[in-house]
Amino acid sequence: MTTTVLVLVETINEYLPIIESNDFHVILAPTPAERAQAIKAHGGQIKAVLTRGPLGLYAEEIAALPLLEIICVIGAGYEHVDLQAASNRGIVVTNGAGVNAPSVADHAMALLLSLVRGIPQTDAAVRHGEWPKVMRPSLGGKQLGILGLGAVGLEIAKRAALGFGMQVSYHNRQPRDDVDYIYCSTAVELAHTSDFLILATPGGPGTRHLIDRHALDALGPNGYLVNIGRGSVVVTADLVAALEQRRIGGAALDVFDDEPKVPDALKRLSNTVLTSHVAGLSPEAAHDTVQRVADNLLEYFAGRPVLTPVALPPPEK
Repeated sequence: MTTTVLVLVETINEYLPIIESNDFHVILAPTPAERAQAIKAHGGQIKAVLTRGPLGLYAEEIAALPLLEIICVIGAGYEHVDLQAASNRGIVVTNGAGVNAPSVADHAMALLLSLVRGIPQTDAAVRHGEWPKVMRPSLGGKQLGILGLGAVGLEIAKRAALGFGMQVSYHNRQPRDDVDYIYCSTAVELAHTSDFLILATPGGPGTRHLIDRHALDALGPNGYLVNIGRGSVVVTADLVAALEQRRIGGAALDVFDDEPKVPDALKRLSNTVLTSHVAGLSPEAAHDTVQRVADNLLEYFAGRPVLTPVALPPPEK
């Protein structure tokens, strides 16, 4: 019997045959209106949902899907998936942690280079007939701080250390015993030791607003911030103020609090580089993340353990 999968992700159409070829029926609903309509029209037959962390799946939607058995999240973050509602129903949740890490790490380094070397500004100037000669810092030998040394953070560290000869420090919930990088016990300590600070941690309550005024002041006027993690990790008002007052050198952001809305204050600044949450998007990453979803679905519906389960809270009594 064919299993119906509701797909809420908007960037993987080309790779959906990977799922469909395994006898899953896909309902594609990438916009809010299509999503609501699909749940209303087909809620009684949907057994699996494919989503992203920022898109999530909410308690009221889970309640409207009486046959739902598994939620598959592309990427590592699952901040807007209601894990408690899933746990209460015995619904399995999986993610794609690490699958798109090389793509995200590439983008993080591209943002860092663009920001520190002033690539967008110089490009714009040349296109306007100007020929600026601006002194910009180099990356070689500098101190790189990574907030969140998971799969993505490790890929960034490898590129920074081996490609640019940078000294790498990091902050995690716990120090890792499998790396030689320097561990910092707090985000503020990490910022203080860093020339460049890259945020690679997932979203959620545990990482919310780790980067505030104190951390930004610790980074200092010659420091640069890159965020390819989640917008919620940063207090946006504090970041805007630090950028406006030049208390940090600049910021490159691929993630924001209320995507796709980006604060006008960030757009107006000359010391920012902004991209549209595309760090994890590459043909290789898209293929591999969809393959991971297909593999998890196949394992689950065959009665075997899924490959990448997300830990759920205990069911509410």
